Amino acid sequence: MSTGNKHGNKHGNRHGDRHGDRQHTVVDSPYGPLTLVATDGLLSGLYMSEQRHRPPEETFGDRDPAPFGEAIRQLEAYFARDLEEFDLPLRLEGTDFQRSVWEQLLRIPYGQTRTYGELAEVLGSKSASRAVGLANGKNPIGIIVPCHRVIGSTGSLVGYGGGLDRKQRLLAHERGAADEALF
Repeated sequence: MSTGNKHGNKHGNRHGDRHGDRQHTVVDSPYGPLTLVATDGLLSGLYMSEQRHRPPEETFGDRDPAPFGEAIRQLEAYFARDLEEFDLPLRLEGTDFQRSVWEQLLRIPYGQTRTYGELAEVLGSKSASRAVGLANGKNPIGIIVPCHRVIGSTGSLVGYGGGLDRKQRLLAHERGAADEALF
């Protein structure tokens, strides 16, 4: 799926149907092991170890790296700072509201951030920042659907299913910081 507007939307499942043939693989990253999940051949999950809202392992299907070649190549390029925008077909599984939030995450440019309130306003309800935060926290495809780019109204790093340390390091990575441990 393209992570920007210019390529249009290429979603698989638009209705949140959780049925389908699943496979998964685990790849190393600078942020620890990442579990990639595909449903009917489309990337439907990218989970970090010890991630909040991580589904049970038994829901990931058989371990098979075959569906993930391009996703792995693009993740490696992203970690090497050679890729700023992912272009992968995705299967976003969630409620209509969650998917609308995740669509907005895909529009946040590399190296930039938005607040929960700004996303709520774009979605038509300035008062929905808490609901946006909950949907953001349940994003099933971390990094590629960049929920780490959402910050608190004061600019503080709040909430991240993969842990605030990883959020800080991902944002520093995108800003080109020499030491990703510092933000």
